[in-house]
Amino acid sequence: MGVIEDVYGDLDADVSLEEFREAVEDKVDQMGGLADEETAAMLIAHELDEDEVNGVADVEPGMEEAKFVAKVVSVGDVRTFERDGEDAEDGHVLNVEVADETGSIRISLWDEQAQAAKEELEKGQVLRIKGRPKEGYNGTEVSVDKAEPDEDTEIDVQVQDTYAVDDLSLGLSDVNLRGKLLDTDTVRTFDRDDGSQGKVSNLTVGDETGRVRVTLWDERADLAEELDPGISVEVVDGYVRERDGSLELHVGNRGAVEEIEEDVEYVPESTDIADLELGDTADVAGVVRSADPKRTFDRDDGSEGQVRNVRIQDDTGDLRVALWGEKADREIAPGDEVQFADVEIQDGWEDDIEGSAGWQSTVTVLESGAEVGTATDESSDDGGSSAGLDAFGDDVDDGGDGGDDAATVDASDGENEDGEYVEFTGTVVQAGSPVVLDDGEETVSVDTDSDVHLGQEVTARGELQDGRLDADDVF
Repeated sequence: MGVIEDVYGDLDADVSLEEFREAVEDKVDQMGGLADEETAAMLIAHELDEDEVNGVADVEPGMEEAKFVAKVVSVGDVRTFERDGEDAEDGHVLNVEVADETGSIRISLWDEQAQAAKEELEKGQVLRIKGRPKEGYNGTEVSVDKAEPDEDTEIDVQVQDTYAVDDLSLGLSDVNLRGKLLDTDTVRTFDRDDGSQGKVSNLTVGDETGRVRVTLWDERADLAEELDPGISVEVVDGYVRERDGSLELHVGNRGAVEEIEEDVEYVPESTDIADLELGDTADVAGVVRSADPKRTFDRDDGSEGQVRNVRIQDDTGDLRVALWGEKADREIAPGDEVQFADVEIQDGWEDDIEGSAGWQSTVTVLESGAEVGTATDESSDDGGSSAGLDAFGDDVDDGGDGGDDAATVDASDGENEDGEYVEFTGTVVQAGSPVVLDDGEETVSVDTDSDVHLGQEVTARGELQDGRLDADDVF
C-alpha cells in the first residue's frame, strides 16, 4: 500500500478512496510542489476530521456534526413510538449514557441501529461516535449517525451502579444514590411556556462523602411532603445538573426517591463559629441554646413572610441564626444538636455577626449523640465532639445567694419547674426580644422591657414559664 492508502485507512470519513486520492492530488497542485503526497494526505485527513472535538464537554447544540470517543456508562431500553403518516412504520429509539474524562452525555440510536445496539452494547465499552448534537430534555444529546467500537482507546471513567455524593459530575444520568434525608421543602407550582402547570420541590441528601440538593419535578414533587428528615433513602434514575455553581441531582417522572432500611452514615463537617467572617457562606453546627417564637411580617409586595431566631453554640463560640420562610417552621428546641448548611454570615446586632438561613440553606436536626466534625479540627481525644449541652459546661449548682428566696435557674437539667420564682445572672448575648443571658455555662431567655445592651452583665428575677424567665426585675 502507498502513503495515501495508509492515511486513508486511519480516516473516519464518508469519502471513497478515489475521492480522497483526488483531493490529495489537488492539494499537491495547490501547494506548488511544497508538499509531497504524504503531507498532502495528512492535511486532507485533518480537514475531514475537523468536526472531532477534544472531549464530551465540547459537544454543543448547534454543531452540524460532532465526532468523539466515549465509554458506555449505561444502556436504556428500546422504546417504540408512532410516526406521523397513515402508512408510517413505528419507530424505535435507544438512549445510551456515554462519558469521558471531561463529562458525560446522552446519545440516541434509532430504528435498526437501536435494536442492534441493545443486543451488542455493554457497560464499559468504548465507542467512536459521530452524530448531530441537539438540546434535549435533560441537556445536550447526540442523535447518532454512526457508532463503532474502539478497542484501542482507553478512557479513565468509572462505571458503577450506585454513586456516592462525591462521585457526581455534571451531565451524569441514570444515577442511583443512597443517603440520609437531611431536609425537605414544600411543593411549589409554576406555569410553563405552553400554558401547563408544573410542580417542583427540593430535598437534601447526605452520605459519608458529602451532601447534595435533590430537585423533584412534577409527579415526583409530592415526595418532599411525604418523606421525613432522618430516614435513609435511595434516589433512583436521577440526572446531574448545575445551579449557581453547585451540582444538583434532579429526579423526573422516570425516577424515584424511596425509603430504605439501610442506615446511611452522614457526618457533617462544619466551620468553627469562632472562625466565621462577614460575607462567608458556611456550614455551622452546635447545640441550640435558645429558640425564639416565630414572627410574621409583611413584605413590600404584600405577601407575608416569617422568621425565627435561634442561637447555637459550639466549643468555640455562639451564633444567632435567622431561619426564614418554611425553615422557621422546623421543630427546633434548646438542647437539640443541629447543623445549618450554606448559611450566609451577615451583620448582626451591635456589629456582631449572625447567620441567615434562606431557601438555599439546609436545616438538619442531628440525632442525639451524633458526631459533628469541623473543617479545622476533625478529631478530638474521644474520637468526636461531645454531644448535648454537656459539651459546653457543667451544670450550674442549685441554690440561692444565702439571703434570697429565689432559686438560681438551671436552664439545662429541667430541675426548675414552671411557675417557680428564679434568679439568673449573666452577660447579654442577645439584646432583642427576648433578651438572652449567658453566664459561661448556661443561657436563659428573658422576657423584659428593660433597656440592656450586648456585653452587659445583668441579673434577672422572675417567674419561669415554658423554659423562659418572665422578669419582674432586671438590674
